[in-house]
Amino acid sequence: MDRMTSTPARRPATTREGAPSSGLDPEIAARLKRSPDGLLPAIAQQYDTGEVLMLGWMDDEALHRTLTTGRCTYWSRSRQEYWVKGDTSGHQQWVRSVALDCDGDTVLVKVDQVGAACHTGDRTCFDAADLGAVVGEPPAARAVSSAS
Repeated sequence: MDRMTSTPARRPATTREGAPSSGLDPEIAARLKRSPDGLLPAIAQQYDTGEVLMLGWMDDEALHRTLTTGRCTYWSRSRQEYWVKGDTSGHQQWVRSVALDCDGDTVLVKVDQVGAACHTGDRTCFDAADLGAVVGEPPAARAVSSAS
């Protein structure tokens, strides 16, 4: 597991509005729709292949650190501390771009992943067995007929 040894073991105090205080740009912070515990999901995707690597959680401070350091920082819900992906394992995520979804409740971080993204050692956290979903097929494309 990745652990950032120099960070506090708890999240920062909150502002009067309920958002965690951090160095995050206030304009970005105002766009975020956080869960009741102040978090939002962050999807890590390999920048050049589109491969979905993992899902982590960020608060305002983790997002601020991700935007300003070039490395992905997440909030560990189980350990109640920040962690920079790869600080312990060496499996680093180097930020290429960060985008907020249309609802403001999910972040997409495109990264250059070094090594495994999953704590199990798999390339992605989605390498487990397929769940056997029925494969859907879109309707056949309709031929466009031209009037003669």
